[in-house]
Amino acid sequence: MLTKEDEKYYERYFDLFVQPGWKQLLTDLTESLNSYRIEDIKDEASLNLVKGERAVLHRLINFETSMKETYDMILESERVETV
Repeated sequence: MLTKEDEKYYERYFDLFVQPGWKQLLTDLTESLNSYRIEDIKDEASLNLVKGERAVLHRLINFETSMKETYDMILESERVETV
């Protein structure tokens, strides 16, 4: 069951996700993600760096979806428990 603190936690993120700045950040992150070129990877160290950077970018880009899915799963779980 979501506590009041949990509700506020998710509400703050949901408020953030509708802000123009959030959409702008996602656009910038997606452009950065798409700017990687295999030709620019010179060695294994560069490859590992790019893999790490891309993993972080993916996580940030998908953060909104992840938060919404987690919230929905919690609500669904609560709904099932009360039935």
